[in-house]
Amino acid sequence: MPEAIEVDTERLRLRQWRESDRLPFAAMNADPQVMEFFPALQSRQASDASIDAWQAQFVERGWSNWAVERLTDGVFIGFVGLSIPRRTLPFSPCVEVGWRLARSYWGCGYATEGGRAALRMGFERLALDEIVSFTSIGNLRSRAVMERLGMHDAHADFEHPGVPEEHPLRLHCLYRMTRMQWAGAR
Repeated sequence: MPEAIEVDTERLRLRQWRESDRLPFAAMNADPQVMEFFPALQSRQASDASIDAWQAQFVERGWSNWAVERLTDGVFIGFVGLSIPRRTLPFSPCVEVGWRLARSYWGCGYATEGGRAALRMGFERLALDEIVSFTSIGNLRSRAVMERLGMHDAHADFEHPGVPEEHPLRLHCLYRMTRMQWAGAR
């Protein structure tokens, strides 16, 4: 069983999940603004199931989506991490970098800071060849984070199989970064 990886950045701690994270995470997932680019809000049960799955991945692999807290006060603000998508996508197999933060922590650079730490971990410690990120094509905030991270639009839009057909959020864009691109950007 690999040791679970945890990471500190200048302002954030990316760590395993705690029981005390469950309620604020469920509140995030029930916020219509946070979930604007998802087909539906998440129930408490679905929110808890995500945490359980990510904790199991920490046990299995040593990495997953980390709970994120601010170093200054220890407040839980959301998640950032690396994951293997549950569904088969046109570019599978792959490892995705992703994030979701409570609305009150938007605009502070936390997604970019955490995302950069996740990419560093993926490329430098886990020696991944490529990391992807994807979102609904209209999610300009997440696309801007992907670009600040140095990821490149692959111009390979796809219909996400987890979003119902004919749903306005079904069309997603794909961003990519290779280990070589990461090394060149350093």
